[in-house]
Formats: sequence, structure tokens, C-alpha cells
Amino acid sequence: MLVDVWKRFEGLLPSQTVIIATVSAINSDGTSSLTTPEGGTLRAIGTDVGVGANVYVQFGRITGPAPTLPAYNLTV
Repeated sequence: MLVDVWKRFEGLLPSQTVIIATVSAINSDGTSSLTTPEGGTLRAIGTDVGVGANVYVQFGRITGPAPTLPAYNLTV
């Protein structure tokens, strides 16, 4: 029996990455406007987290609050 190790490994990975963003506004249509750490903006479904809080976003939905942690940029 031949086992493709790479295919099995890919099956463990999520199909879409999780984004961490900051809520910049809560909209009346049930979405929130978000700002990414890189400066990009997006809208996601969900209004459970207040303005200024960090959230996890996956598949265009806010999945929950994210911790506020310090960020460091390193050049190697």
C-alpha cells in the first residue's frame, strides 16, 4: 500500500488561513470593518466584538476575540 505523505500532511492544514485584525467600526448590516496589522482593510460578518478590539477572521466571518500581543519585526 502506497501512502502519499505529502497529501496526508496537506490534509492537516486549514483550507484558509486565519487573519488577525482590529475592529475599526461596527456596521448596521451585521458586519464589522476591520484593519489588518499591515494596514489593509476588510469587512467581515459579525458584530460581537467592540471597536478597538482584536479579532480572528476566517472565511469572511469573525470567529472570536484575539489577544492583544506586542508585535516585533525582525530582519534576518
